[in-house]
Amino acid sequence: MKKLLALLLSLVMVLCLAACGGTAADSGDAGDAADDTSAGDAADAGDTADDAGDAASGDLITVGFAQVGHESDWRTASTKSAQDVFSEANGYELKFVDCDNDSATQLEAVRTFVQEEVDYIIIDPIVSTGWDTVLTECEDAGIPVIVIDRTIDDSDKYVSWVGSDFLVEGQACGEWLKAYAAAKGIEELNILVIEGSVGASATIGRTDGFKEIADREGWTILDSQSGDFTEAGGQEVMESYCQSYEGQFNVVICQNDNEAAGAMTAMDTAGVTYGVGGDVILVSFDANRPYVQMVLDGKLNANFECNPMAAPTVSEIIQQLEAGETPEKEVYVTESWFVAEDDVTSITVNGEEQECIVVTQEVVDNRPY
Repeated sequence: MKKLLALLLSLVMVLCLAACGGTAADSGDAGDAADDTSAGDAADAGDTADDAGDAASGDLITVGFAQVGHESDWRTASTKSAQDVFSEANGYELKFVDCDNDSATQLEAVRTFVQEEVDYIIIDPIVSTGWDTVLTECEDAGIPVIVIDRTIDDSDKYVSWVGSDFLVEGQACGEWLKAYAAAKGIEELNILVIEGSVGASATIGRTDGFKEIADREGWTILDSQSGDFTEAGGQEVMESYCQSYEGQFNVVICQNDNEAAGAMTAMDTAGVTYGVGGDVILVSFDANRPYVQMVLDGKLNANFECNPMAAPTVSEIIQQLEAGETPEKEVYVTESWFVAEDDVTSITVNGEEQECIVVTQEVVDNRPY
């Protein structure tokens, strides 16, 4: 690895300085780095070459990050987290590519990282399949891959995955809706779903988890279409729903915050009321701060967090690898469920009791993103 090379170069410089009476011959980059450096200073540099966090030594850990895109507030928070964590001040050099929701672009970005011989590659996969060949290329190049957020289903040639349990998110949404309807005396649920991007593991998990509860309870899912995790997509789908299912629905499930914003615009235009006291129960996923504020304001009945702050955990995994340790294959981030009313303060998901946080201004103010 690059750190081992740096250590060897430092030791060679020490020997050269000692043999030449403190004058080092020009030896390319190594010689340039050694200008005006005494033998003792070079030894000190060698001693610190193994410290991944020592940006001053020039021995930065290079990290390539192939991000999905910039389609949502959640994605923006995820990107900022990575940029904050993988900074030069923290001992990293980040090579970042926004793949703009294009799978071919993402595969090419990963291959470019391999050609650039980065130390580690982070992938937030746009889709969950089609990865085995490029991950084999990473493996052959000796570059560890860490997957975040969405999952890869057709290859296990990565070190760790860090992210959310999307199936549990969907199940939690269903269990909350069951308890909330019971508390409000609502006997019949007719549901419209605005899904995320087709083929994304977040979409698959939330859809499957919610449908599991809906099927168990005998609810009617009138329709389920992709809004592509965007505000424009959510608005377009909801506009169609308002026309096709006018007066027939009383629940709308949006699989991310931006879709929920689009759905609100469409329902406002159509004269459909939603949220606390409205005709429609409106639920979202992600729980970005502005949308937790909407829970407090009563525009959203509930919001199920998908934590975008994977980067600190990824950094911990990288440091484990640097130390020769073996990290966990799957690492789940901590998440919470936010609700507007105190009718339901806990739910049971897969036999585990989980808190539903009734949103206050303090809760909103303490949101990290």
